[in-house]
Amino acid sequence: MAAGLIPAWSRNLLLHPPRRSPPLAEPAIPHEDLELRGEGVLLRGWRFQAEGPRRGLVVYLHGFGDDRREGEGIARRFGPLGFEVIAYDSRAHGESGGTACTYGVLEKRDLERVLDAERPGTGPIALIGGSLGAAVALEAAAEDARISLVVAIAPFCDLRTIAIERAPFFVGRERMEECLRLVERDGGFAVDDASPLAAAPRIRCPVLIVHGAEDRTTPPEHSRRIHAALSGERELIVVPGVGHYDPAGEAAWARIERAVLGMAGGS
Repeated sequence: MAAGLIPAWSRNLLLHPPRRSPPLAEPAIPHEDLELRGEGVLLRGWRFQAEGPRRGLVVYLHGFGDDRREGEGIARRFGPLGFEVIAYDSRAHGESGGTACTYGVLEKRDLERVLDAERPGTGPIALIGGSLGAAVALEAAAEDARISLVVAIAPFCDLRTIAIERAPFFVGRERMEECLRLVERDGGFAVDDASPLAAAPRIRCPVLIVHGAEDRTTPPEHSRRIHAALSGERELIVVPGVGHYDPAGEAAWARIERAVLGMAGGS
């Protein structure tokens, strides 16, 4: 009986991320509250204005079970450099609508709608995503020529692989395959479509991948596989001593800053 419940339990964990608590506090820096139209869902977010002459737009995409609150830190870093920053809660996360996470399949459509709503002349667009957000950024960049740069921090190569790798030891391969069939049925998407690895050869903008060498949640081999599959300008930084939930470190962020500035023709 208990064994029969495992696929349904695993399906719920994959499709329905916990909503992070406590509730969001308003950022301590100037911002605008946003209601954004995604692919059939309403997304809640923030917009932070650039300081000085505007160079472009940075969109922050958060990880699984997280929300937009880290976007304030992105704004503090890139606003003074001339970049407007948008951060929003992904579908089924935070204060946004939607009940199921689709690991980029619908999230990339949400992002497309967000960019559609931007005024003409937005300038170059950089996506900075962590974990799930990194996967969304990579999948979106394969289809949207408006994206000028992807910074992917600790991405997974595809949903099927990471779900099987992360399954508890008592959940066998057969049970996980059954779980993934339930995910497809109840989530309304094909599991194998959630694949940054499959998207990688179609990405034409520069991609910077950052991964912690000590990441046991999503091992750095995921980033190595994506990096090898990319056909355009690409760079992989594996940061010593860093795990999945650890800060990447100032050296890595300095390299990210240079990439974003380079996208806008600066230094």
